Amino acid sequence: MPTHTVKLLRREEVAENTMSFYFDKPAGFQFKPGQYLDCSLMDPPETDAEGNIRTFSIASAPTEKDLMVATRMRDTAFKRVLKGMPLGTQLKIDGPLGSFTLHSNASRPAVFLAGGIGITPFRSMIVNAARVGFARRVLLFYSNRRPEDCAFLQELQQIGSGNKNYQTICAMTNMEKSERPWHGETGYIDKAMLARFVPDVAAPIYYIAGPPAMVTAMKETLTGAGVSEDDIRSEDFAGY
Repeated sequence: MPTHTVKLLRREEVAENTMSFYFDKPAGFQFKPGQYLDCSLMDPPETDAEGNIRTFSIASAPTEKDLMVATRMRDTAFKRVLKGMPLGTQLKIDGPLGSFTLHSNASRPAVFLAGGIGITPFRSMIVNAARVGFARRVLLFYSNRRPEDCAFLQELQQIGSGNKNYQTICAMTNMEKSERPWHGETGYIDKAMLARFVPDVAAPIYYIAGPPAMVTAMKETLTGAGVSEDDIRSEDFAGY
């Protein structure tokens, strides 16, 4: 497994209690959209029982200059150190790793089902496709409690407005606790919502990323709608 040392370049708040972190990309570093990294803190000022290593999907596209990951900011030693470390601090990364990548048969559409911070591998895939051209029809279903929690929302909607082969469908499940207006979908992604946007449910390959309970529910929804298990790929985001 390749190991690299990288520097923290900048960080941004991309949703409420969610931050993105940008690192310099090592020379010759190549990855496929959907892959992930193991990130290790070097001599951190504090640690806890969860340790100094975290796994993050690469949220940046291969065509972008820097490496970027994004995460919910739980109150752990790792997250506190990452949020507070000076710019220029070095970290170690192992990777790229993983096979949660797009299928090669461009005649089959791709349907992405993202819950919360599970959007990160899909952000990489979508931004990359927007830059090199969408080779297949892509639909993103993106579930969050409120617009305030929805990382990369505006960017993904803008990409959708300019590409006939890509569509963003965002669904909010807890709008009564939001202070922002919302005119999109509400409620959980279910069989009825999928049917409105995917007339032939057997045609696409489906990709699911999010909390384990969401991944399980989406698998059950898809198989209940007649989707073959062979056409469903998933990645759990637990504890982040």
